[in-house]
Amino acid sequence: MHRIEPAKLKPGVSVADLPNAVAPNAAVWARVLRGKALIFWDPERPGKKRDAIDTDQITPSDDCVSESLERLDERWKAGAFRYLMPDFRTRVHAGETFVVAGDRFAIGSSREMSPAGLKAVGEEAGTELVIVCGNNMGDIFRRNALNLGLHVVQSPDAVEDARDGDVLELEVSTRELRNVTQGKRYATVPLTAREEDIRRTGGIIAIGRSGLRDSVARAPRIEWADDATARRMTTTEQIVWAHRVDRDAEVRPGATLRVHADLLPASDGTAPFAIHTFNAITAGTIHPRQTAIANDHFVFSGREMDERQTSIGRQFAEKHGIERPYYATPGDGIFHFYFPEQGLVMPGAFIPGADSHSRAYGAYGAVGMGVGSTALGFGWATGYMYYTPVQARRVTFRGKLQPWVSGKDVVLALLRRWGKEQSRGMSVEFIDADEQLPITFRNTVANMMAEAEAQNGIFAADDITYEWYRKRGMTDLPYPRIAPGADARYEIDERLDLADVIPFIAKPFAPGNAFPAAEIARERIAFDKAYIGSCTNGGYDDLLEAALVIYEAKKKGATKAARDLVIFPGSGQVKERIETADPRLGGESIAEVFRSVGGEIRQSWCGPCFGQGPDALRKGEVAITSFNRNWQNRMGIGGLGYLASPAVVAASALLGYMGPPDDLGLRWDAERFGNIAV
Repeated sequence: MHRIEPAKLKPGVSVADLPNAVAPNAAVWARVLRGKALIFWDPERPGKKRDAIDTDQITPSDDCVSESLERLDERWKAGAFRYLMPDFRTRVHAGETFVVAGDRFAIGSSREMSPAGLKAVGEEAGTELVIVCGNNMGDIFRRNALNLGLHVVQSPDAVEDARDGDVLELEVSTRELRNVTQGKRYATVPLTAREEDIRRTGGIIAIGRSGLRDSVARAPRIEWADDATARRMTTTEQIVWAHRVDRDAEVRPGATLRVHADLLPASDGTAPFAIHTFNAITAGTIHPRQTAIANDHFVFSGREMDERQTSIGRQFAEKHGIERPYYATPGDGIFHFYFPEQGLVMPGAFIPGADSHSRAYGAYGAVGMGVGSTALGFGWATGYMYYTPVQARRVTFRGKLQPWVSGKDVVLALLRRWGKEQSRGMSVEFIDADEQLPITFRNTVANMMAEAEAQNGIFAADDITYEWYRKRGMTDLPYPRIAPGADARYEIDERLDLADVIPFIAKPFAPGNAFPAAEIARERIAFDKAYIGSCTNGGYDDLLEAALVIYEAKKKGATKAARDLVIFPGSGQVKERIETADPRLGGESIAEVFRSVGGEIRQSWCGPCFGQGPDALRKGEVAITSFNRNWQNRMGIGGLGYLASPAVVAASALLGYMGPPDDLGLRWDAERFGNIAV
């Protein structure tokens, strides 16, 4: 099993050779930034600012590549708001340097290309950009901006008042915002003391250098709370408490602290900027710490520029001796499946990953959260992360799971209930009170806390968790078994009755825009593609769920998929395993069942989920998928994505319209289907 290790100096390097801290430049703060407002208006709500601008819209996936460490941001700044506001760069260069948007700005992906690209657009014109937004800003983007020195302020009143052409000012030292045209001043949402320290030190690279020597000399120490202390904390809080660097630091909402990381994973898409940050902090004096890199985003596109991008991580791994399982080659798998399979994720771990869906590790009893590339590079250098706890909410699952219902339906039901506000940025604790949600279902629920805009989602490790590890021969787990404290405080405490959850389909452009699949079936919505897999539903048991639908439907005469059916296993290991016979399929393999109706098995990668590669949707194409996001242009420019469980996607592929297995005349067989996921 994976363990936290202390820092390792390069041969011939001593602590005295480590880079020196950079002294803050006081003059930087004695400034006032001034510019005109550049407003994102909502075309569907006249007079209102546009809400929920996600990072896919800030930096489209095609522009998330870097061809070398020397030219990291060329595509990032060129693609900034490419489709949402094509003249964005021109307007910024003309002096519209205060970007004004509504609530929930920059939600979604961890792609640090977004704040870095925006910052670079201003810099190339010799100016600085200021982002002004309302409530519930994307937490990863906010941290990334802070790390990079991009000015971001939250002020709902300033957003409400702003009009085209208004001249705005930002007092850098105090972060006070002024609308000069209207003669108004605004206090902005304050930073924590530690965040202010990062800002004034000069950002993540400067703060990394200032703490590097101490981090190298300090051996990681994980100590768990006594029973009386643990009784007052959630599962997330207990894990953070145990992993504190500063043992006297208080774990409470709003208090930023340093936390040792068990694993710091990146993808080929996010690794280059992390490598740049690591190199800038360490100057090549130490080996990267807790590092893991998976090639899963830009590997099967067939484009030369993508190969140049992935080569950056490959060369870094070769230089530092990072090998399998810590370095996953193309086809090994999507890292949210691959790293748990390899024993690198374990209950009680603290795992910040440079991908928003790193929240999936909550399925295994770990704190999984998304961070940006610079934060990850900082972690590779120091072994720890800056972390700000948030308020907690608890969701207790009760009631009997219904026929054809899986983890995707559970999370779609939850997101549908939460509505526009989603999780409110909280840390979500899931209680499987009757222990009936298998790991594959929990993976989907925890994974999609990214779409719920939660800091993380976690299932405390229970008998189901430990049985999953035991069946894989992983019994030497490093941390004690913990449970949420009886007196833990939850800002919101709710229950979801599983008996009320039915198969759902989420329409564009939000996972929470979910409707009963039976109701959607009456609309006879046609589509071009049916995609099963991804980091949300690419496990063996997810694919078995879909294969069982097809296997049973064939007995009723449904022998050919009416639409293109494509399967993306979550890992290379899953891809191999679905070629073996399964008694629940009459001795056929999952792959054989898919192929028997015209289904195609692809490599394990993320491409089609975010609009990359030959399976990306073209303009006007529609797909029903088991992916996790259906935002505008997410699966391909001009394409439309609908979300559903593997069972519903499989049924739809045979039906030729979107609908549940019931529309095929199938009936649930509890004896055969009830133990799909074990």
